[in-house]
Amino acid sequence: MAERRWRALATEVWRFGVIGGLTYVVDTGLSNLLVYGLGTAPALLPDAPLVAKSIAFVVAMLLAWAGNRWWTYGHRETGSSLRSVGLYLLVNLASMVIVLIPAGVSWYLLGLQDPVSFNISTNVIGFVLGLLFRFWAYRTWVFRDRSEPDAVPTEEVR
Repeated sequence: MAERRWRALATEVWRFGVIGGLTYVVDTGLSNLLVYGLGTAPALLPDAPLVAKSIAFVVAMLLAWAGNRWWTYGHRETGSSLRSVGLYLLVNLASMVIVLIPAGVSWYLLGLQDPVSFNISTNVIGFVLGLLFRFWAYRTWVFRDRSEPDAVPTEEVR
């Protein structure tokens, strides 16, 4: 029984990582494109890194929703889709704030506006903090398996 649960958890972690890796590329690429441009393509938001990161985050979030809902946690009976979407949006808005804090500190307080500093603050520090929060929150609230009874022991009435 315990081995089966560990195996299921390992599968979820792996799938979550694959979806996260794909959406990480989208998020990182789009935020850098918006802030710094690409080759001869000019930057669209060179003076608004938090707006650029927010736009990239929302695009990646929508892709992650689909991947996590139907692949990572597709085996779970999660109950109402509307409830699940609402929780997903709340968790991701909180996660976006977690990701933006290091970016804001780096860019505005420390004056580090070069691509390396931007990427370390948002796509390394912010990403890891947000990832840990999202994995825990998705399993706990968003994609919680409603088919399994709660682990609260009940006494049998005689």
